[in-house]
Amino acid sequence: MAVLKAGTRLKSAVCSTEIMVVAAPKDDVELNCGGAAVIELGAEAGGGSPADDAKEGTQIGKRYTNEAGDLEVLCTKPGEGSLAVGGALLTIKGAKPLPSSD
Repeated sequence: MAVLKAGTRLKSAVCSTEIMVVAAPKDDVELNCGGAAVIELGAEAGGGSPADDAKEGTQIGKRYTNEAGDLEVLCTKPGEGSLAVGGALLTIKGAKPLPSSD
């Protein structure tokens, strides 16, 4: 996979998941969904189904990030496959806590 750029739209090759890159690291990244590499939004999907160990699914409107925090993607269409980079699953990014109004 090439170097990702913010604003790039991608989709899963094995499920209906579609994502948009919000923040990307400077280095090459192998972003997977459902155990297969993600592809450009306009590319033809190869078919198949997500791998058994990559079926946690994605949720629309949620931001997913890696452990280092340098990769962030937004799910624009949900699917069965789970997102991963280098074998490590991406986690849903939580909301920032608001300051106390006291």
